[in-house]
Amino acid sequence: MFLAIDAGNSNVVFALNDGVKKTWKNHFRIETHTSKFAAQLHKKVPLYFLEHDISPGDIKQIGFSSVVPEINEQIFQFCENYFGTQPYLVSPASFKKLPIRSLRPNEIGTDLMCNVMAGFSKYRTPLMVVDFGTALTFTAVDHTGEILGVNIVPGLKTAIKSLFTNTSKLPDVPLKLPKSALGKNTIHAIQAGVLYGYTSLVKGMIETIKKETKLEFTVIATGGLAEILTPLEAVFDETDRNLTLEGLRLITLANT
Repeated sequence: MFLAIDAGNSNVVFALNDGVKKTWKNHFRIETHTSKFAAQLHKKVPLYFLEHDISPGDIKQIGFSSVVPEINEQIFQFCENYFGTQPYLVSPASFKKLPIRSLRPNEIGTDLMCNVMAGFSKYRTPLMVVDFGTALTFTAVDHTGEILGVNIVPGLKTAIKSLFTNTSKLPDVPLKLPKSALGKNTIHAIQAGVLYGYTSLVKGMIETIKKETKLEFTVIATGGLAEILTPLEAVFDETDRNLTLEGLRLITLANT
């Protein structure tokens, strides 16, 4: 089995690929920014493997992508101790063997490179990946595999958190798209403003990038919040929550 470890700003995601049908399963996550991260890592991973009857010896290869370098050493030490192997860490040096290229490989996040690697390997057309994570990102690639650029916006949860941080007496608001864009109460009003606002933002950003580049892109949505904005379903050619994981697997295989 192949184990993917994707360390993002909010969570570290673990997922297994069976290596035969190339399907992803057994997803679980640990919060990234916590003083108890190391303890949770040593507790939750073995417990998950035990509960799902998976032996550490079943893991033959580990790919690791991280935008949180301060936890990298803890991940390395845990993998060495529990799986008996070191993960392959995706870095700018990894990109040299890929069909995609970046003019600034030291600046683009490895998670974004994983996204476009998976998408471009599948479609081989001009590609745009919209990633609904802690940040909302738009990454555009031309037909040759060259990354044209990246657009970064605060993510949905980040926007709502910012609203609560800077405003008193606002209630906790679930990320659920209301039926109306006009709120009938405070919670409804915040949901309508943020979620319908981001729906228009995504549509407008895609159209702006298309107009500027004069390209028709295959548009893929990914990230844990990709399916919340249901009015965007017709905008995307595909929604793939495993896109980053698949790109991590492909980049690891290309370099090992």
